Amino acid sequence: MRKTTAKPAAGKTPVPAKSRTPARKSARISVYEGELEGDGLRIGIVQSRFNEDICAGLRDACIEELLKLGVAQGDIFACTVPGALEIPLVLQRLAASDQFDALVALGCVIRGETYHFELVSNEIGRGVSQVQLDLDTPVANGVLTCDTEEQATERIVEKAQDCARCAVEMANLLIALQGLAQT
Repeated sequence: MRKTTAKPAAGKTPVPAKSRTPARKSARISVYEGELEGDGLRIGIVQSRFNEDICAGLRDACIEELLKLGVAQGDIFACTVPGALEIPLVLQRLAASDQFDALVALGCVIRGETYHFELVSNEIGRGVSQVQLDLDTPVANGVLTCDTEEQATERIVEKAQDCARCAVEMANLLIALQGLAQT
């Protein structure tokens, strides 16, 4: 994850939550929550070209939502790969560059008549998780795994918007949590 030195925005400091402790104890618990404020964040998107119309729709809707959340157009990087199985390798390279606060994986795998669907679906999920855990960079998984093209088409906008919000929220949360290691 990119080492951001920007000053924390409102809400990135610990917020005390209501305590369940009886009144005789005045314990406070700090609750950290990532904000949906994209200003100053750099987001990378890796998009599969297989099922291209669906994937391009995911990319466009994701970028639109990132812009609404305040991520500057110049702070959004997008690249394409041939298929879903190639996404984790490029995510890994982007995360290793330390140039991004969060990444988004976008693709579409539609069930066919063979076991290939399960293989691709399982491996993309594993690969995305491995990248974020190994390289400490949040990755929003927006690879649709659907039975039909119609199901995928119905999910384009909602899934893309969810991924944009997840990327921004998780980037902000990890930035806020950096302060814990420094105290």
